[in-house]
Amino acid sequence: MTRRSPRSSSTYRNAALIGIVAFLGLATAFLFSDGNRQGVGRTQTIGSDRIVSWESLPQMDNAMCQWMPASASMSLAGALQDTQYDSPAGTEVTGERIDRDPLRVIRDPYPSYSVVTMDMERGEVIAGDENLFQILVYDRMSNTPPGAAFTEPKRVIAGPDTGIEFVCGLYVDQPSGDLYAIHADTAAVMQVFSRDAEGNVPATRELHTGSNARGRGFAVDSINNELFIASQHNSAVAVWPKDAEGEEPPIRLLQGDRTRLANPTGMALDMNRELLFVANHGQTSSRNINQPNPENRPLGIRDAVPGSGRFLPPSINVYHRTASGNTAPVRVIEGPNTGLNWPAAIAIDSRNGELFVANDIGDSVLVFAPDAEGDAAPIRVIEGPATSMDSPSGVFVDTKNDELWVANYGNHTMAVFSPRDDGNAVPKRVIRSGPTGSPSLMIGNPGALAYDPTREEILAPN
Repeated sequence: MTRRSPRSSSTYRNAALIGIVAFLGLATAFLFSDGNRQGVGRTQTIGSDRIVSWESLPQMDNAMCQWMPASASMSLAGALQDTQYDSPAGTEVTGERIDRDPLRVIRDPYPSYSVVTMDMERGEVIAGDENLFQILVYDRMSNTPPGAAFTEPKRVIAGPDTGIEFVCGLYVDQPSGDLYAIHADTAAVMQVFSRDAEGNVPATRELHTGSNARGRGFAVDSINNELFIASQHNSAVAVWPKDAEGEEPPIRLLQGDRTRLANPTGMALDMNRELLFVANHGQTSSRNINQPNPENRPLGIRDAVPGSGRFLPPSINVYHRTASGNTAPVRVIEGPNTGLNWPAAIAIDSRNGELFVANDIGDSVLVFAPDAEGDAAPIRVIEGPATSMDSPSGVFVDTKNDELWVANYGNHTMAVFSPRDDGNAVPKRVIRSGPTGSPSLMIGNPGALAYDPTREEILAPN
């Protein structure tokens, strides 16, 4: 018997393997081609039941964005072209393209207050509207009667020329009345409008913050002429000169694992003690903040890994005003006793140093002592049905008139309290932008849609 050499045996095995692969390839090609022959757009499932399948795709003319002529026996496009459509009323049929009105529209027709600030010198309250992309100005003493549909603002800044989008941060320069505005993650820009701006007018000055700051937190240091913007995307705080404009880069950047920044939202400055307060929503993360990080990569939203099991709880971080780089906070308010649940805007009462937190998901305003640290409980909590709070996202302390303003994103209201209120307090005044009891849809920057056929529900992630 002739014995094959090792090389010959290897060649034989390789040839056999190639033959098997070729056979499987021919069998697969036959199955796919058979599907094309048997019908248009027929879905073929190979093997046992599973969710993976294939279907012939229509040919598209990218230049014209219309279906290309094709045989009905070869593609789904042909089947669509061979189908006769009856044009419904109000529908204009142009060639092979049909333009028609939607059957239904899910939309909130009323402004949704996302942030509130005050022009204390001129007695005006100013609100940002993330729903209709507006800035609304009211008289401070406005109070919507229970039977009224809403209160008409004194002035509205809105329109394509304004560049306003999801207004999430506002600041009024008290001497001049200039209004500073930032927007959520869709617009990396800080705008300045003149005190009497109204209608569809462009900003008098713009700072393009770029990738350094796309977020919600905003604070202005009028003593040292600096403005602070917190970036949710980068988990960072960037600082510019107050008069910065154009493409000017930041002068400081607070960012890194040691900062403990995790989806920062609200910011406030305590100028009496030279401190910066930053509210963090918290988030899942792929890295432990106590582990070495030689590349000094920021702990940001884009590092979140679903199922990682790591969650950074909501917190309030306190830094020195001039902190920069990968600097740890001087103290942190964090833990179950704090009651923090998606903290949004925050404000400092400059008279006594108390910290006010718009506790979004908690439907409350939390008040902390000036030196609160760790798992500290609030010294007061404004919450309950009488408060009318619903997803409060904005808060402002009016030290001139001794009032606390709260913007409720969930029910089209702004409510006025005493800064010393506690518990189920009744507001002194309420400004409504919609009918009594009308909930806000809170649809903000939806990225996708899904349909649940079992419950017949539309799912819209924001």
